[in-house]
Amino acid sequence: MPWPRLPGDSAVADMCEDNKAAANGCGKIRSGALNGAALLALMEKTGYSMVQQNGQRKFGGPPPGWEGPPPPRGCEVFVGKIPRDMYEDELVPVFERAGKIYELRLMMEFSGENRGYAFVMYTTKEEAQLAIKILNNYEIRPGKFIGVCVSLDNCRLFIGAIPKDKKKEEILNEMKKVTEGVVDVIVYPNATDKTKNRGFAFVEYESHRAAAMARRRLIPGTFQPWGHTIQVDWADPEKVVDEETMQRVKVLYVRNLMISTTEDKIKAEFNKFKPGVVERVKKLRDYAFVHFFHREDAVAAMSVMNGKCIDGASIEVTLAKPVNKESSWKQHFNGQISPSSENLLGFPNKEDATQKSLGKPASLSVHLNGQQSPGPPEVERSTCHIFPGIKLTPISMYSLKLSHFSSAVMHLDYFCHKNSWAPPEYCLYSTTSQDGKILLVYKVLISGITDDSQGYFMPEKLCTTVEDAKELAAQFTLLHLANCTPYLV
Repeated sequence: MPWPRLPGDSAVADMCEDNKAAANGCGKIRSGALNGAALLALMEKTGYSMVQQNGQRKFGGPPPGWEGPPPPRGCEVFVGKIPRDMYEDELVPVFERAGKIYELRLMMEFSGENRGYAFVMYTTKEEAQLAIKILNNYEIRPGKFIGVCVSLDNCRLFIGAIPKDKKKEEILNEMKKVTEGVVDVIVYPNATDKTKNRGFAFVEYESHRAAAMARRRLIPGTFQPWGHTIQVDWADPEKVVDEETMQRVKVLYVRNLMISTTEDKIKAEFNKFKPGVVERVKKLRDYAFVHFFHREDAVAAMSVMNGKCIDGASIEVTLAKPVNKESSWKQHFNGQISPSSENLLGFPNKEDATQKSLGKPASLSVHLNGQQSPGPPEVERSTCHIFPGIKLTPISMYSLKLSHFSSAVMHLDYFCHKNSWAPPEYCLYSTTSQDGKILLVYKVLISGITDDSQGYFMPEKLCTTVEDAKELAAQFTLLHLANCTPYLV
């Protein structure tokens, strides 16, 4: 039952009674009287109102004396790993350090505890960016570190298992038939056959609410376009890079290249508009990163080369987005997930907050303009009974998303398939330790991932079991591929 707005003592008294009932026999939750008094004092000091409904408690929104529309997109931050017995009276003073709070929404359990995360909206984008800078990984209590990252409404859905012969216009028309608010459809051509798509698309909607309604409408089994059962999920959020960092980027991301196009050919084409401006080119399969000596030349080349044809393929050119991927993946491989912004990107959407568990991002990977980047997913494992009459649909593992895989071996196989590479081959080697134990290591071979004929990857550590050796080799290979592509788009 929603709590009423809290204009005075009577509402707070009701809150106290609710908290007392919830805290009966549970020492983790502050007493209702203490909690209610602290919140009342906060409201009297700030002049903000407070109301709880639909599983969240809203502080402000708008603040006292606010005139005009709410702050624009990009002014809100997501806060994760909040201690469950911490409330607005402790959170507000911390987040006020970055600027004026327009609204703070703390997600609440029926028991009276918070759910471990909140959304804080500031009045300007600069204040939100400052909050991320000074409060991400902030020790809010001894040994308790919160994570803070930008919060953007997700307006994009991932649609998988689409027939590969369907064109963008066909997919767009089909989505418009059954869902409302469709703005655009993003389809990527197959790496080896540009007349076909890659078997998936991204559908952009006019709002998060429109996307959420479409996701419910497109649940597999209820809608089968072209007679196919499609896979539907939220698209992984794009990596957000601050404007200051982007102003220093002098690398271009070029996609939709032919497999046969060489790095020398790309360099020559980009040097045509101004000779000698390209420092180097790194090509992987059908996309490449073009490094320039100077940023102004990179920006000029992007304008000139976008949409041009190279070896018969119309290319797309954008500024690359730098991201430190290796550090977050090493944390995963060490069994440690730190409260960094990368690890918080998979937390729940505003209208879908109950769908994914806290502390377990949907995926630590991002998209290379439609291609999956090799970041290991953190998977929430669960099982349920198969009840009589339940419908089971055969699907390909490659129609799933990275969040469905927990091992690096499966992840590497999936990643290679999505990029139209040859499947990884594992060659097992052994040696004997000084105490007579057999030690094992795998060498991984992937054909044709660069201009070289073969890609060989072998970790520098030996294992005592076959399973551990194979998993380590897959992890090492994923990290090596990450180091080959230091820019994401």
